[in-house]
Amino acid sequence: MADVKEHTMVDSRGSACPGPITDLARAYRRSKVGDVIELWATDPGVKGDVQAWAAKTKNEVVSVEDQGDKIVSVLRVLRR
Repeated sequence: MADVKEHTMVDSRGSACPGPITDLARAYRRSKVGDVIELWATDPGVKGDVQAWAAKTKNEVVSVEDQGDKIVSVLRVLRR
């Protein structure tokens, strides 16, 4: 990820839907093209929500991984 301008980590663990996506959208509003946003969540619904949000906003899902105690979603901002 050589083109990363800024890496923002958003901790939304313990928050239920729509909390994690609301937190992601808040971070996105402060971002610039090329930034990476890493979202930590515990709500399993975040996996589909992140995919839908990225498709709607035309941004990239780099990865969505279940890491046992949390789900880590990494997104790259492609457009503002």
